[in-house]
Amino acid sequence: MNGEIAGRRLDNQRITRVARLRPADVVSWLGAMQAQEYDAARWAIGLRMQDGTADADIEGAFNDGRILRTHVMRPTWHFVTPSDVRWLLELTAPRVQRLMASYNRRLELDSRTLTRGTAVIERALRGRRYLTRTELGERLHRAGLGMAGQRLAHLAMHAELEGIICSGPRRGRQSTYALLAERAPDARSMSRDEALATLGQRFFRSHGPATIRDFVWWSGLTTADATRALDMISARREDVGGLRYWTCGSAPRVARRDDMAHMLPVYDEYLVAYRDRDAVPHGPSTIVSGGRGSVTFQHALLIRGQVAGTWRTTRHAGKVLVHVVPLRRLSRSERGALGEAVRRYERFLATGVTLTLG
Repeated sequence: MNGEIAGRRLDNQRITRVARLRPADVVSWLGAMQAQEYDAARWAIGLRMQDGTADADIEGAFNDGRILRTHVMRPTWHFVTPSDVRWLLELTAPRVQRLMASYNRRLELDSRTLTRGTAVIERALRGRRYLTRTELGERLHRAGLGMAGQRLAHLAMHAELEGIICSGPRRGRQSTYALLAERAPDARSMSRDEALATLGQRFFRSHGPATIRDFVWWSGLTTADATRALDMISARREDVGGLRYWTCGSAPRVARRDDMAHMLPVYDEYLVAYRDRDAVPHGPSTIVSGGRGSVTFQHALLIRGQVAGTWRTTRHAGKVLVHVVPLRRLSRSERGALGEAVRRYERFLATGVTLTLG
């Protein structure tokens, strides 16, 4: 473990920096944010904003199209900004498409079917008609294309990677799709080298200190492309514990939170963005709830930048119950810091939260 590197990552990821940021500012600073679990991903943004930011603020930015959710970089959802979505897709989507080709063949989604299905989806969404995946399936069925389950999900992902569709406004608890051209009319394109350099700069300034393996994992780029990006951005090198770390730029010149504890949502960038885990170890060897499991796929409690437990939520009688499972005995001061973290989460949700330890 390396507490110094962990602390710098907390600063660079804006978890311990206080600033008046909009949701789009957070997403843009990080380059992209994994958003596989939509509810949890909103808290990942809120955690990096000023205390008192409400969940409704993030939801409003999403529904207004100030942040988007689509498949990019790796075959999973990410939050991106409208101005960044086009060049990110142009840079990373071809490689994701190649990775998905075998799955598409298994699902009998040949190029003709994908092209025809994408055209049906594009027509159905034209004119800012926002439809759920089920509703898109109905339109495809009417066009003579039977799509459901994984076939429909993979067709929608293909349309996202082709830059045709992205997230639309939420309809209650349901997600919708929209045309990317209508949702992000001012999206930028870049040359390949400019895009490589921009993505490298975004990653190493916000996620650094990080290794090149971390960047390859996070971006989905090849090692050759990641190395070229690193060469173009004048990154600073430091060797620690047998690993070579890189940083770019300087930490934000804003006030610092003196928080000891942080409640991170599942798939948070602080944990999921790194392949080399010496600085913040977690994974199958971590003991969780009396068994073995990966903290990467659970909400994580951080103490001084290190994973110290997991947490989950349930709702009961109009309140949210937060149940924390420590991985070790917490000191009195650490329990107090956890209480502060829970109260911050309560302010974000704008509803009562009760903490239990077990």
